[in-house]
Amino acid sequence: MKQHILLLLGLLFCGLAANAQHVLKIKVIDAETHQPLYGANASVQGTSIGATANEEGVISLGDVPDGIQVILVSYIGFATQQLSMEFPLAEEKLISVELSPEGEHMEEVIISATRSRRTIADLPTRVEVISGEELGEKGNMKPGDIRMLLNETTGIQTQQTSATSYNSSIRIQGLDGKYTQLLKDGYPLYSGFSGGLSLLQIVPLDLQQVEVVKGASSTLYGGGAIAGLVNLVSKTPGEEREINFLLNGTSALGLDVSGFYSDTFGKFGTTVFASYNYSDPYDPADIGLTAIPEVNRVTVNPKLFYYPSKNATLELGVNTVIEERTGGNIAFLEGGEVADPYFERNNTERVTTRAGFTQLYENGHSLMVKNSFSFFERKIEIPDFTFSGDQLASFSEVAYNFGNQDFEWVAGLNLVSDKFTQDPLAASEVVDYNHITYGAFLQNNWRISNRFSLESGLRTDYQNEYGWFVLPRLSAMVEFSDAWTARLGGGLGYKTPTIFTEDAERIQFRNVMPIDVSETEAERSFGANFDINYRTKIFEVIDFSLNTLFFYTRVNDPLILGQTFSNTPTPVYEYRQPEGYLDTQGMEANFRFKYGNFKLFTGYTLADVNEHYFGETYEAPLVAQHRMNNVLVYELHEKLVIGLESYYFGEQKLEGGLTGQDYWIFGLMTEKKWENFSIFLNFENFTDTRQTRFDSIYTGSISDPQFRDIYAPVDGFVVNGGVKINL
Repeated sequence: MKQHILLLLGLLFCGLAANAQHVLKIKVIDAETHQPLYGANASVQGTSIGATANEEGVISLGDVPDGIQVILVSYIGFATQQLSMEFPLAEEKLISVELSPEGEHMEEVIISATRSRRTIADLPTRVEVISGEELGEKGNMKPGDIRMLLNETTGIQTQQTSATSYNSSIRIQGLDGKYTQLLKDGYPLYSGFSGGLSLLQIVPLDLQQVEVVKGASSTLYGGGAIAGLVNLVSKTPGEEREINFLLNGTSALGLDVSGFYSDTFGKFGTTVFASYNYSDPYDPADIGLTAIPEVNRVTVNPKLFYYPSKNATLELGVNTVIEERTGGNIAFLEGGEVADPYFERNNTERVTTRAGFTQLYENGHSLMVKNSFSFFERKIEIPDFTFSGDQLASFSEVAYNFGNQDFEWVAGLNLVSDKFTQDPLAASEVVDYNHITYGAFLQNNWRISNRFSLESGLRTDYQNEYGWFVLPRLSAMVEFSDAWTARLGGGLGYKTPTIFTEDAERIQFRNVMPIDVSETEAERSFGANFDINYRTKIFEVIDFSLNTLFFYTRVNDPLILGQTFSNTPTPVYEYRQPEGYLDTQGMEANFRFKYGNFKLFTGYTLADVNEHYFGETYEAPLVAQHRMNNVLVYELHEKLVIGLESYYFGEQKLEGGLTGQDYWIFGLMTEKKWENFSIFLNFENFTDTRQTRFDSIYTGSISDPQFRDIYAPVDGFVVNGGVKINL
């Protein structure tokens, strides 16, 4: 009996050993950083056998057929490796495979806006990122604000709302700026009254990356992200000290001085950013009105980081911006004697405090608690009218991430308050409001297989004046191969009514009536995106990638500013909700070529935006239906960058049934780099494309100008150059 038992155990162990010999374990690591590549793929050529790497980069392939088999090991953005092995193996073994990066490295970027630990290549939600050298190059061209960063991105247009003060807003896929949410490190700091000058008051030197999510993005961030969101991610202290300085001057009489410092000291770390931005009034068209206003702005942003343990971080910071901005009659601004001068003066003070705590746990879970409090004061003056007030806003959130890389959850609660108090006017009602929103959200990222991922989310908000909102969202990603990827997503959104829109900004909020809550409803939306990505090598020497996005968004019951029907000496404006909706539909296409030291980026946007009221359809104003952006770059890594740019804007509908002329803008950027020092020189719009060259920007007299729609540049050809010091 004992012999039979031993024989049976021997046969069992032999069977297990034989089975093990048909199992191959591979550890996949980055050849440059030697870090494991989570999500890498391995497959047996000619079979359906395949698997995905875990968090340690380990892949286990089982039931491999007998004979010589070819094993393909791949990861998007890295060169695929082939292993030829004979099965069954003599013994079970763990093989280490190093993959070398090829082409662009965008897939390695971790996206903070999605609250996920996955890289950009693994996310079912489509995210575009400006980071690294691209962020630095675009920052060189406009070091004083972030308009250039966004306006040169496919599908985004920064719309100038004031001819003389330079105010601008963000339009994604042709929708009004009020439908885009602007975040700083996930904090919604630029909404309501404080959003009017935000693009002009954010300096890019301390940014690590800029993340853009297009389409409905309300699950994590609530109302307002109907067209999409832009998240500005700040630098944090690294292992080494960082000191950066930038000095820039322009032919348009501007000066920018910025400095950034970061370091760690044991359990403490700090970053300090400061800048001074100045501009003289500038009138390239010699029409007597400023194309670039007189600007004086000071920004100071210190942050303190405390690390009580290796898995915990406490962040405290305060951001202060003080600015005086005056445009209008240039002779008056230069100190001349002018009778009845026109001017537009914006004086602002912005103070924001931030506090955040993050705790990482051994099981991979994490807890995040954060709060911000913002005080914003702005005073707008034009002849015979002043609009001013204070905005107090706060944001508090607690969020918990749990699960694993293949089945990841994030759940949270937040509270948003926004209170505006207008300084009283004798001739009109104040537009005060006090909005409070309570929110709860849940989002799941599920890697169903090594080729298919699903992201789902649900948010519920309660707003003190407009009630409950339930916002579901769903996105899916299919990786057909290492070369082909597709995403499909959609969701609901909402926007609570506010007087602070592009239309009211154009008239400096003069005679704009407060919104009657009992007569209005929140705007509600539905949006969907579908994009296809393709990546390959042409002739084995040219890296090529193509991304095509198709989009549709519909906004029901949009709020529209129009004149009242009362017979008053001066126009009075009120917000109405006519029966109908507005929608945008179209496509974006991005092409990237890389050959040696040359890179070519080409983008095309088709945005068909229409308003549908009372059975009639109208083309939406100030939207270029066709846009193109082209950038050709020659780059010697860390030595030299030369770029040639061209941008096309198609015809745009204007007020009064007119149509604005289409136009091209060309630019040349250059930067010469040394180890800790670089100089840059840029020729922006060197063909001097200006609206004042082929159209007018105002009617009436220069003392009382009636401004027309601004649809083209007004500042024309500008040269800027300077130095950067990196220590």
